[in-house]
Amino acid sequence: MSYVALYRKFRPQTFSLVKGQEHVVRTLKNQIKNNRIGHAYLFTGTRGTGKTSVAKIFAKAVNCLNPMDGEPCNECEHCRSVAAGNFIDVVEIDAASNTGVDDIRRVIEEIQYTPVKGRYKVYIIDEAHMLTGNAANAFLKTLEEPPEYAIFILATTEPHKLPITILSRCQRYDFKRISVDTIAENLTYLLNSEQVEFEEKAVRYVARAADGSMRDSISLLDKCIAFNLGEKLTYENVLTTLGVVDTEIFSKMFRAIAGGDVITALSCIEETVDAGKDISQFVADFIMYLRNLLLVNVSGGVNKESLGISEENMKVLSEDAYLVDSNILMRYLRILSELMNQIRYSPTKQILLEIAVIKLARPQMETDTASLEDRIRQLEDKVKNGVTMALPVREARPSHPDIVRMDLEEEMDIPEMYYEPDYFEPEYEEFDIPEPDFPLPKPKRKTSAMDVLQEMAPTAAPAPATPAPATASGAGNAAAVCDQWQKILAGCSNRMMKSAFSRVSVAAEGNMVVIYPPGNTSYKQLKDDEAVQYIKSVIKEVTGYEVAIDVRMASQKAEIPNQADLASIFENINMTITTED
Repeated sequence: MSYVALYRKFRPQTFSLVKGQEHVVRTLKNQIKNNRIGHAYLFTGTRGTGKTSVAKIFAKAVNCLNPMDGEPCNECEHCRSVAAGNFIDVVEIDAASNTGVDDIRRVIEEIQYTPVKGRYKVYIIDEAHMLTGNAANAFLKTLEEPPEYAIFILATTEPHKLPITILSRCQRYDFKRISVDTIAENLTYLLNSEQVEFEEKAVRYVARAADGSMRDSISLLDKCIAFNLGEKLTYENVLTTLGVVDTEIFSKMFRAIAGGDVITALSCIEETVDAGKDISQFVADFIMYLRNLLLVNVSGGVNKESLGISEENMKVLSEDAYLVDSNILMRYLRILSELMNQIRYSPTKQILLEIAVIKLARPQMETDTASLEDRIRQLEDKVKNGVTMALPVREARPSHPDIVRMDLEEEMDIPEMYYEPDYFEPEYEEFDIPEPDFPLPKPKRKTSAMDVLQEMAPTAAPAPATPAPATASGAGNAAAVCDQWQKILAGCSNRMMKSAFSRVSVAAEGNMVVIYPPGNTSYKQLKDDEAVQYIKSVIKEVTGYEVAIDVRMASQKAEIPNQADLASIFENINMTITTED
């Protein structure tokens, strides 16, 4: 007989041999013992947790000729026929291959016939979520009200894809992931049955690598036995066979990342790739290593049994867990989790892994809070260890070959200059100056530009303290109005007029005040009779003078500036004139 795979050879044949699913097994056994068998069951859970095996055991138990405490006897004709897969009343349907309406209609037609040998006609539909919508709808009525001798068992890993109408018609049983201890116990029993020597550490590692799947663990073990056929199953051989990396590499790589040593971290990746290890598996194992570090860092009281690791690995974890804070470890896990999604279908897995490791070791490449904390931690470690940070020295720019640079100190021979004050500084004799007998003239004083302009201006009568009544001649009224122009602007109640007149320059010509607007628009606005009458009224109200108003273009302004303009010019250049009293 040809070789049979271990997971088929050691498939459980009774409920008692099903590991890790006691809650399902107990319920089904009680139903069989008390004759409370349902007509539709839904088995859900991850791969390799025993869904199909339990369905076959249940089909044997309900048709067994000599059941014992809800268990099949595995000795009668029916049990042996079901185990061999040729019992006519137990039908296995692969829904992944039979997804159409016609396949379901065939089942509906066949179910009308009573069982040929057994008590029940059992239909085991594997991967039930692959049924099309039309097929599921055609199956609904039969699933809800089947004949009393019909039992449907639907097995699926994705129950959320099934219509709610099917879910509501079935008794649902969720198969849990199997623990590492349970898987290791079952593998130990299997190795003893196969008479294979092994190390406990190797079995534990295979159990962890199965990720809660009993079938996966047996398949991995079958592979390891074949690689070391006739030899002892050791931990090193398991690592070599499964293409995984030892924990020491993870510890070395983590310490390099925490210390910002990019070269060492990348060399760990290169060493792993050269050894032929799978990069996806390497990243997954490193994530698990960081997860264990985080648990130890946060709780501090996690034991090696709960983590499923050996005492040696627990010692390494305890040393590495407190090198960084938990926030930084969570940052590492976030970046590597994103990497797992990227490398799944990428042809450049090694490059993506190297980029991720550089990002881990150089937190300055990111700006989130965890990265900033990591940067601060690295700086504190460098200060604590006495490592000085040298600023990069910028190299001199290369000069153009056509430009000749000459060093003056080397090319030019400049003689030294000697300075001897005895030869150059004259000597002065000291003597006393007698006091003069005659009075000295008064010293000249500095006066401002306004003083000079006032002396140059014609003498005018001082302005009265109160507004003087209008006179017929109006001599000097225009000049007085120009001097009080700011006071006149303050008396303007019309804001628009006040703004227009505040930008002009004024000059006196006899009894006429000449207004020079700054532009054509202002000129047209102030030339209007209404504006002229308004400013006259304000002048009369503020100063008491009645003067004539003339509005002219700025180009018509006289070349010789008035006194106010001269004063402004002199003040701007900070000019003073010396006069004698």
